[in-house]
Amino acid sequence: MSENGDDIPGSRQVSRLAELADAPAEATSPGGRETPADPAAPAMSAVPAVPQAEPADGIAEARREFARLLGEFRRTAVLVPFDDQDSLWTADFNGVRWICAFSDEEALARFADARGQSEREWPYRTILGARLLDVMVPMLPGPGGVALDAGSADGMVFPPVAGIVPDEAAVDLGETTEVGGTGTR
Repeated sequence: MSENGDDIPGSRQVSRLAELADAPAEATSPGGRETPADPAAPAMSAVPAVPQAEPADGIAEARREFARLLGEFRRTAVLVPFDDQDSLWTADFNGVRWICAFSDEEALARFADARGQSEREWPYRTILGARLLDVMVPMLPGPGGVALDAGSADGMVFPPVAGIVPDEAAVDLGETTEVGGTGTR
């Protein structure tokens, strides 16, 4: 099953995350650009105003950006920590079970630090995002999704909706009844 990313040699790792949590983070703006170290430093030159797009264009652009991020996530191997029962680390929120995944050890370290557990060892495995969404989410009891870099300002969620998870795990596909009385999706 190595083609699915869950049997990558050396993929099951244990990391002491305390030293990563204490590492200074680079100062970046929400757009990923470095911010000036000195708050009194002059700001970047003014950028001419761009005409506002129509609301429908904004929605379409947001959907394209999300589709791009979803595709990138599906192709990327992420770190998934395991709990004390050797199961994927999950969190329940508003009736949805979220598999917690992290883009790198530093993100996992920040999560561990926020939980006050940075001194313990965190076993994890690298798993492709597609495998999490297509195989692991449908195995969860009830609705489930993936939370990438949980607790981070840069985190992202992949909820249990059509187009993200398989149809049988999507919560937004309701049963419809045809004239003949058979239920279909």
